[in-house]
Amino acid sequence: MRSTPELSLNDYGVSLQNGFLPNPPPLKTLENSYYWPWEDIVRDLTAHIQNRTIRQAVEELPVLSTSELKEEPEWRRAYLLLAYLTHAYIWGGEKPKDILPPAISSPFLEISNHLELPPCATYAALNLWNFSTPHADADLTDPDILSVTASFTGTKDEEWFLMISVAMEAKGAQLIPLMLDAIHAASIDDAQRVTDLLNQLSEGLKELRKLLERMYEHNRPSVFFHQLRPLLAGSKNMAAAGLPNGVFYDIGGGQGKWHQYSGGSNAQSSLIQTFDIFLGVEHVATGGIKTNGTVQPPAKNGFMQEMRNYMPGSHRRFLEMLAEVSNVRDYALSHRPSSTVRDAYNAAVMSLGVFRDSHIQIVTRYIIMAAKTKPPTNGPVQMNLATSTTTHMKKSNEKVTEGIHGTGGTDLIPFLKQTRDTTKATASYAD
Repeated sequence: MRSTPELSLNDYGVSLQNGFLPNPPPLKTLENSYYWPWEDIVRDLTAHIQNRTIRQAVEELPVLSTSELKEEPEWRRAYLLLAYLTHAYIWGGEKPKDILPPAISSPFLEISNHLELPPCATYAALNLWNFSTPHADADLTDPDILSVTASFTGTKDEEWFLMISVAMEAKGAQLIPLMLDAIHAASIDDAQRVTDLLNQLSEGLKELRKLLERMYEHNRPSVFFHQLRPLLAGSKNMAAAGLPNGVFYDIGGGQGKWHQYSGGSNAQSSLIQTFDIFLGVEHVATGGIKTNGTVQPPAKNGFMQEMRNYMPGSHRRFLEMLAEVSNVRDYALSHRPSSTVRDAYNAAVMSLGVFRDSHIQIVTRYIIMAAKTKPPTNGPVQMNLATSTTTHMKKSNEKVTEGIHGTGGTDLIPFLKQTRDTTKATASYAD
């Protein structure tokens, strides 16, 4: 068995206290007044989107240098601001805008390069670096006390949607050292220790599922689907929504480049992929979408692998390291069926599968069913991914699951079901 390497979680941007969340919590604002033009628009982002003034506000921005950004929290805050401005600019009108002006493109590309992230609204921008606590010792696992520092809609629904994920990240942080301990225990053939740790992981996954199911408390499906989700959409696989070539990132002087990126997605959570890697779950689902009856060519390594490109570089390297040392599945399968180790392993896998069952149920309620509802009458309606999906649903008199796309352009429900089924199939009850 391979031993876990001597490692410092700090080297991977992971903390024992907060997991993949920053410790201490992220900045609420950039103190340097040089960057206040960005802060000012984001602070009033909801009004700009509602009043259709977001594009004018962005186009009047000066092209700011990144040279005033010093510490990593400042770079992360700047990334968050420009991610929100990017998606509000692209999707905050009657039709999507396919050219991003230099005031956004130029600094965003530099900041993204520094953080090893794509220049779009990733899970890191929306969740990991977008929360605030009432005091320094606040319990991050309690979504009731968390708040966002940037918002598209200004609604409690959006805040709750994002803060549930933050609370889950904090709760899951407790499971990361547990998994590393299990890898070490397997490497020294301590079967009882591996069994105990796997049982603890199963309980931890159940707690995460309970947190996920609290989504219903303050996030109304109609608000999520019609007001928030359109602004989370990416620029990849978005021809039907009005972006056949993606978005042109104009850096001025006649220079720039077309880019296509997935939208914000929980598949970009390093925590969820940590569970998969630890348990030996290998996803091959591509999330490919059908065009004229044919499926587009799949990503080389599947959608979940592709989503690692949307994680901070240090977190991506953590997953790569974990994949190198992960040994628990092989260790469990080296024991006879019905042994305590095998049973504990299978139970952990099934707990992750049940977690994904809950996720499918939430997606069904917030997207599939919500797509059949009327958009709110008190706000603007964007011509984009969400309205395209709504049209598809209203034209159908049958129970439709195919053809409903995620913010990243995936064929949503078939992809999620395949991911769930792959997870459960990883369990082994016989030789």
